[in-house]
Amino acid sequence: MSSASNPWERLKEFTDARIALGRAGGSLKTAKLLGFRKDHALAKDAVWAALDLPVLQHGLEKLNLPYLMLNSKAQDRETYIKRPDLGRNLNQESKATIADSNPPAKDISILIADGLSANAISIHAIHFLKEFLPLIAQFTLAPICLVSQARVAISDGIGELFSSKLAIILIGERPGLSSPHSMGIYLTYNPKAGNTDEKRNCISNIRAGGLPYAYAAGKLAFLTSEALRLKLSGVDLKDTYDTQLLTDGIGKQ
Repeated sequence: MSSASNPWERLKEFTDARIALGRAGGSLKTAKLLGFRKDHALAKDAVWAALDLPVLQHGLEKLNLPYLMLNSKAQDRETYIKRPDLGRNLNQESKATIADSNPPAKDISILIADGLSANAISIHAIHFLKEFLPLIAQFTLAPICLVSQARVAISDGIGELFSSKLAIILIGERPGLSSPHSMGIYLTYNPKAGNTDEKRNCISNIRAGGLPYAYAAGKLAFLTSEALRLKLSGVDLKDTYDTQLLTDGIGKQ
């Protein structure tokens, strides 16, 4: 069947999903098979990669942002993969680092964490912050935390140690075969140890081919303002950002 008569071929331009791959006899075409193996290798590499700390430090310094270097209880990458529970909690040295900084209470704690794709953070985090921080200039910030071997829930303990009203974590998402370098963001009001996932709001798929920085920054700024205004987050905080954009767009016509 020709590409002109195969409707699947026309759909390929709208998705990164593996559709209309074609066949050579009973097997995949060689180019498609090699492409799959390449993407699978990229996803595996993303999981095992380490944070590029010099790049992130340089970026934060250019933005004149103070930062702290922290680590979860997972001492290495293999432990992190096998023991998700250890990635959700700071080690004692990191807790002492925060305590020694003697931070006054701030509105927001922002964390930059490796998660399951450290490369995503190295690529996207600083670019995103450049878009996001001017939108929340009215709020006070704790020192930025660079956290290695971290899971999402580590933001609860860190936010609590800083006595912040809100914790925001930028974290590498679980790699997909078409998106090994995707960044996610989680927001939690009243962060404290023991919080569960229904307390969080999530913005995902920040990457080339996914959500642009400007859009994701605008959405997060909206959720941040609403969470602090209403004193809640998660399932209780309704995301009406897109509706607002649509209403504003109609009003300006």
